[in-house]
Amino acid sequence: MRKSRHPKQYERLLVALRAARKEAGLTQGEVAAKFAAHASFISKIESGERRIDVVELADLCKVYGVPLAMFLNRIGLS
Repeated sequence: MRKSRHPKQYERLLVALRAARKEAGLTQGEVAAKFAAHASFISKIESGERRIDVVELADLCKVYGVPLAMFLNRIGLS
């Protein structure tokens, strides 16, 4: 994972993203298909190799069926 000013917070984000995907019953490949991307796209996000912006986070939350505000609250960022 790339160095961040908030490494613990970002790690919580990554853990929560993986958990949300699994709770939605989706594989990385299935999520990537919704973005017309390869499974490595989601893998890189979940591993911290690729950082995401708030728009991508909102899109992922939509795919996982979790409101963005609820997701942010879950990880203590709201």
